[in-house]
Amino acid sequence: GTAGSAPPAGPCGRNVRRSKQAGLAQARRGVATEATGRRRAARASVTVGALPEGAQEHVGSLDGTGLKFAVVVARFNDLITRPLLEGACETFTRYGVAGSDIEVVWVPGAFEIPLIAQQMAATSKYDAVLCIGAVIRGATTHYDSVAGAATNGTLNASLNTCVPCIFGVLTTDNMEQAFDRAGGKAGNKGSEAAVTAIETANVMKQLDLTPKPLFLNMEEGMPEMED
Repeated sequence: GTAGSAPPAGPCGRNVRRSKQAGLAQARRGVATEATGRRRAARASVTVGALPEGAQEHVGSLDGTGLKFAVVVARFNDLITRPLLEGACETFTRYGVAGSDIEVVWVPGAFEIPLIAQQMAATSKYDAVLCIGAVIRGATTHYDSVAGAATNGTLNASLNTCVPCIFGVLTTDNMEQAFDRAGGKAGNKGSEAAVTAIETANVMKQLDLTPKPLFLNMEEGMPEMED
């Protein structure tokens, strides 16, 4: 037929159309595969050889042998916090932490976690302190205040003591979301926090970052004032 004319009707025409469509699909797959390859190569170029020669890289191991952990757990919403604690303890033991090297302390709620976490960290008896709680918007009228206090307080406990205080407090809109994260379809965040605690504690050891409190007991290093 003439250029630009439609393919003939009937089975042969359908075959021509199918052939053209298959060719276009194959071409698109080729372009997509090539683009995917370029993206993978770009990611590889960032991670492989990104450090200059002679640079040192430190990654915390997941070997918990010989490490000691404190776990501060909120009793409020214990339907959630108990599975989180169980997940954390199972993970600790799976990665080599002895049961005798885990000390668990229960506090009334998430608001009380930072104080106890900071005081336990300040004893320098633990390689890390894991903080577990559940703040659920539908279960408390002062959700934002409690969630903010737990978050900032845990961070400050780490900074004040130079001992890793790991945030394992769930902050969710409802109980369903909390159950999902306490061993449900979203995994167990207590277990994930335990892995974070082990890795962070090992990074501290690799870098020989022994606890050096920045703000606690500051008066001990200050000269006495003359009258």
